[in-house]
Amino acid sequence: MEWYLALAFLLALILGFMAVGTPIALAFLAANVIGAWYFMGGQSGIIQMLNNGFGALSSFSLVPIPLFLLMGELFFRTGLGMKMFNAIDQLMGKVPGRLSYVTVVGGTGFSTLSGSSMGSTALMGSLLVPEMERRGYKKHMAIGPILGTGGLAIIIPPSALAVLLATLAKIDIGALLIAGIVPGLLLAGLYMATIWIQTRLDPSAAPAYDLEPIPLQAKLRLILTDILPMISVMILIVMLMLTGFATPSEAAAFGALGAIILAFIYRCMSWEAFKLSVTGALKVTLMAYLIVFGSATFSQLLAFSGASSGLIQWSTGFDLAPILMLLAMFAVLLVLGTFMEQISIMMLTVPFFFPLAQVLGFDPIWFGIIVLLALEISFSTPPLGLLLFVMKGVAPKGTTMREIYSAAIPYILCSMLLVAILIVFPALATWLPGMIG
Repeated sequence: MEWYLALAFLLALILGFMAVGTPIALAFLAANVIGAWYFMGGQSGIIQMLNNGFGALSSFSLVPIPLFLLMGELFFRTGLGMKMFNAIDQLMGKVPGRLSYVTVVGGTGFSTLSGSSMGSTALMGSLLVPEMERRGYKKHMAIGPILGTGGLAIIIPPSALAVLLATLAKIDIGALLIAGIVPGLLLAGLYMATIWIQTRLDPSAAPAYDLEPIPLQAKLRLILTDILPMISVMILIVMLMLTGFATPSEAAAFGALGAIILAFIYRCMSWEAFKLSVTGALKVTLMAYLIVFGSATFSQLLAFSGASSGLIQWSTGFDLAPILMLLAMFAVLLVLGTFMEQISIMMLTVPFFFPLAQVLGFDPIWFGIIVLLALEISFSTPPLGLLLFVMKGVAPKGTTMREIYSAAIPYILCSMLLVAILIVFPALATWLPGMIG
């Protein structure tokens, strides 16, 4: 069978199963079974496929996923994340557009601790949007920053999605996690610049209000007791990987242990919070492992059928400049993001895009950050970005999807600008991982 017919056959199976409502992981598994039967020789092919899939699940590189998820759940369920957020809120003072800035600064910190875009967006949306509207903020000043910072959890470590991407693409997990730090902080800075411009152009969009001044001693106490201990967990994870003292799996274990210790120190650890944290992490972990199983076997089917090598030869046969190929792949990710969720996009594109990027001479870590940024943008891209619907679910009654769409656009443009900056200055994503080497 020609490579393009094999590729069309496998993709048609997956999309067909998804169209009838089959979960993405099970859709890939069913398509893989049929493909293995056809391309790999019936029952023996299916047995070989299953052995390969279970071999992928036994990889030590998957260990950070449940540990990072557990750490995020603990910070969320015990209230440690909100303790840090409230402290940042009190420290901001009477800055114009204060609550929007608090959303970016606090949301960046909370996303760093939780590692969950949807969890961060849901929490901040339910707590901050009503308060900001009560203070007279226009909806785009309340909703936009929350949508923007929610996506930061994909880029800034610890990001379970980054671990999953690195596992599927077979690249260094620690390097990809660390590579997201500088771009993530730069993106947060672009968000704050956007808020500053919006408040300058329309001061009534975020009216000022009186606040009781906080003494310097109280501010220092807030920093020392409610901010530094939480941020220190993330710094510990990064430094352990940077210095080579611990692998990503071991660093993730230290992070989860740090969250447990802090919860006991602040006396907010309860059996109920611990049980909910473990249950939440377990649910997502099982889904992630099913995805790894399906993606690993799908990649092997593509190689066995000749579809992946044929597609790469066809793509490189156009004699286009590498930058044009990069933009084409980026555009495909954005288009897919308008009607598919991020994990499905990764499963479909990683087996093709990363081998193609290697042929084109792209640094795999840098290309991984570009892919994560594309996923971050698609998370809030109209009409079907998942964060848009999460925001709709927690926003005050009367909030329309049109208002949510318009609030997201400036922050999508910030992410696009960051992609352009990384293309021009790739060292922003590669110099920190280079320190590991």
